[in-house]
Amino acid sequence: MTTSEGDVVTYEVKGRVAMVTMNRPRYRNAQNSVMTYALDAAFQRAVEDAAISVIVLAGSGEHFSAGHDIGTPDRDHHVSYDNKAALWWDHVDKHGGDQRYAREMEVYLGMCRRWRELPKPMIAMVQGACIAGGVMLTWVCDLVVAAEDAFFADPVVRMGIPGVEYFAHPWVLGPRFAKEILFTADRFTAQRAYEVGMVNRVVARYALEATTLDLAGRIAKMPAFGLALTKRAVNVCEDQMGLRNGMESVFGLHHFAHAHNAETGTGSLGGMDAKAMAAQTNGHK
Repeated sequence: MTTSEGDVVTYEVKGRVAMVTMNRPRYRNAQNSVMTYALDAAFQRAVEDAAISVIVLAGSGEHFSAGHDIGTPDRDHHVSYDNKAALWWDHVDKHGGDQRYAREMEVYLGMCRRWRELPKPMIAMVQGACIAGGVMLTWVCDLVVAAEDAFFADPVVRMGIPGVEYFAHPWVLGPRFAKEILFTADRFTAQRAYEVGMVNRVVARYALEATTLDLAGRIAKMPAFGLALTKRAVNVCEDQMGLRNGMESVFGLHHFAHAHNAETGTGSLGGMDAKAMAAQTNGHK
C-alpha cells in the first residue's frame, strides 16, 4: 500500500515497517515547510498504527537530502502554519531575528526534537548527498544504514554560523571529528561515518533497501513497548550527557550568527546561497 502525504512525502507499508520517503528528487529532497509537515504527518500516522513497529526514513532519487530549502522555486519560508512542535507565536507577521527564531525553533529544532522522541525505532536509509539539514534528519533516527556512495557534510560555517540548528555533532561524531568537519566544511564518506560510530551499516547501493528492511524486520519482532522504553532509556542518557542543554545553547549562538550577518550587510546567510554552498563543499574524508 502506497499513499501520498502532500506529494512531497510518500508513505508505504512493508509488513510491519512504514517506509516514509522524501519525494522532491528534482531538488535533491531539499526540505521546505510543506515537506516538514508532511513528514510529521507520516510519522504520526506510523506511531498511531499498532501494526507498524519500525519506521524507515528514505529519500527518493539519487540523493537522501541536500538539506534545508534555501533557494528552490517552492521555498515557502513565508508561509504560515499551525505550530505543532513548539509553543511559540507564528513567524510570518514578525520581523528580523523574531521571525527567524520563531520559524527555526518550530520547523528545524522543534520538529527534530519531536521526531527523536517518537516511541518507535526509526532507521535512516541514506544514499548520495546528505547535507546539513539532511544530516539532522539522520541524527534524529535511531539507526543509520548508508550506501557506499553516501556522503555527509555540515558546511554552514561557510555562512559564519556554528553548525545546523539540531546541534548533535559532539555526541554523534565525537568532539575532535565534529570540529574537523565543521572547521573545514568538508564532506565525509559513509565509511568514515561508520568508523566514528555515526552509521550502523555501509552497503552497496543495490543492497541498501534490502539491508535496511532486513534490519527493520529483525527489530520489528521485538516487543513494541520494550523497544519504546529502550529507546527512551538511551535518549535520556544522551540528554544526561548534555545533548539537550548543549543544543539549546548552540541554537542561541546559531541565531546570534544570523543576526551578525544581517547587521554586517551580508544577509542572514552570510552572502551564501545554495549554489555557492554546493560549489565550495567538497573533499571526501
